[in-house]
Amino acid sequence: MLRRSATALAVFFCFVIGASDAKQAAVGSTAPPFEGTTVDGKPVTLKAFRGNVVIVNFWATWCAPCRIELPLLDGYMRAREKNGLRVIAVTMDARRVPVSAISEVQGQLSVPLLKDFKGDYAPVRNSLPTNYVIDRAGIVRYAKEGAFSLDKLKEILVPLLNEPVPADSTPSVR
Repeated sequence: MLRRSATALAVFFCFVIGASDAKQAAVGSTAPPFEGTTVDGKPVTLKAFRGNVVIVNFWATWCAPCRIELPLLDGYMRAREKNGLRVIAVTMDARRVPVSAISEVQGQLSVPLLKDFKGDYAPVRNSLPTNYVIDRAGIVRYAKEGAFSLDKLKEILVPLLNEPVPADSTPSVR
């Protein structure tokens, strides 16, 4: 009974993480710029991903659905990277947990985990996980709370990955 209560509480907190004052990128609009720093100190910007399809994922170490979704995103990115798919995962609890806990997760993934992030993006309805998908032309095409399934990833990403790279958006990161 205690285990079931703890699980229910963890799932609840994955979907409701508190109020956020950040603006949110809107579907159909130009993706706002962002910048961040990976766990190992490397800078990341949206501009560096120009011409690629980008998933911006918001997650936390305590979020069970997030911990299930990250390996799925990682595997899908590795399978479709040559087609121009990039994923970054923004850690929402970097200031509350030791960097070693995030580094441990990073050690299992190719997806860069960002501990610092600045941009007009936030968890949708204050829920984790949240995902934004930005197309090759820099337009937000998807913004929803909840974890991706493999079928949903394919439904959203395959058409975007099949679109040609706009002439003025030569990919910067390969």
